Amino acid sequence: MDIIFLGGLEIQTIIGIYDWEREIKQTVVLNIEMAYDIKKAAETDDIQYTLDYKTVSKRIISFVEESRFFLVEKLIEEIAAIIRNEFNVPWVKITLNKKGAISGASDVGIIIERGEK
Repeated sequence: MDIIFLGGLEIQTIIGIYDWEREIKQTVVLNIEMAYDIKKAAETDDIQYTLDYKTVSKRIISFVEESRFFLVEKLIEEIAAIIRNEFNVPWVKITLNKKGAISGASDVGIIIERGEK
């Protein structure tokens, strides 16, 4: 299976359990790998046979910007479900980085894989 990826996708959202986190937007950074068979797209040079990463990114950006979850665990699961269900992706790996969540750490977050390659 081939991998189509989005790297360093920065999105502003309300995320967190503390009162101050419910009042400001914070940046989450997503790295997304999606399994997808690109053979027919490569043969035909036609976008209709591939996973349009621009469409995926616009959907994820819109969803994350509008979300108001308390936990990054919930947010990342919802992102994975959107990618798998709406874009017919059999496997996805997502890294969610909530920069600045811990003083002294440059990166904090979660990595999940859902589905089968």
